[in-house]
Amino acid sequence: MPAFAQDGGEVNVICSAQADWCNLIQITFAKTRGIKVNMTLKGSGEALAQITAERANPKTDLWFGGTGDPHLLAAEQNLTLEYKSATLPQLHVWAQKQAEQAGYKTVGVYSGPLGFGYNTELLAKKKLPIPKVWADLLKPEYKGEIQVSDPRASGTAYTMIATLVQLMGEDKAFEYLSALHKNISTYPRSGVGPIKAVARGEAALSISFVHDAPGEKAQGFPVDAVTPADGTGAEIGSMSLIKGARNLDNAKKLYEWALTPGAQQFGVTAKQFQLPSNKSTPLDPRIPDFKKIKLIDYDYAKYGQAAVRRQLILNWERKVFNQAK
Repeated sequence: MPAFAQDGGEVNVICSAQADWCNLIQITFAKTRGIKVNMTLKGSGEALAQITAERANPKTDLWFGGTGDPHLLAAEQNLTLEYKSATLPQLHVWAQKQAEQAGYKTVGVYSGPLGFGYNTELLAKKKLPIPKVWADLLKPEYKGEIQVSDPRASGTAYTMIATLVQLMGEDKAFEYLSALHKNISTYPRSGVGPIKAVARGEAALSISFVHDAPGEKAQGFPVDAVTPADGTGAEIGSMSLIKGARNLDNAKKLYEWALTPGAQQFGVTAKQFQLPSNKSTPLDPRIPDFKKIKLIDYDYAKYGQAAVRRQLILNWERKVFNQAK
């Protein structure tokens, strides 16, 4: 939807972050810069599909947020534009590395670890323990109690698959996912769908980015999250300029603004608690402390490749999703 038609021109943005965060970016940038922001909300998998479909005649200027793997994929397919921001040295190493791996066709704007969301009231009522490691989710008492998103549409679920493959090896990871399938009630298309279902008591557990839980908790829902003690991956939410953008100058202005500490605080304002990429951004205490989390050395370059992604999703569909429960 358009916001604040003014004389600074316009910019067309696909936003793959939470709706409230996208709206804050849209309104604030339009107010402060006099540039109309036409914002479309799409999950990262669907955003990539649209940008790919429009490659001959791009209607999008900038893609903000969502997991980094699809942004790396867009860079590999030459859908995005090389651009080195002057702000790069002010960013965390993981954000700079994301840019470097993509030939500067994307940049990290936030990071968040993968973990387990849980409804505190439901677990207590059903006398279910809080899972501590990945293997715990296979326990028979969790049958029908877990939600995870669909990796064909959701970057969150693809991050889960790539994490498990790196943690266990590919064969064991798919054996695990096949066993986990028996405990899954449904696979929503949206990455935040499972944690929202947990918050509202529609599921006891979710595999989600743990930064999604404090926002639901702030709204009064009985929800919390934990990272697996045996290791987990983290997303690098990214931002990319689209090759052939019609409003490139305005897109660059929004890109630069989005890397400033002021703009990066809007995540918390929208009750989103990822770690911002600019080292000078003030941190809310609800943002996960990365020093206390066992993170794997996630290979973003490899798992952002089109062939790797396609094969893993195909294997999931064949070995996991299409099996009978």
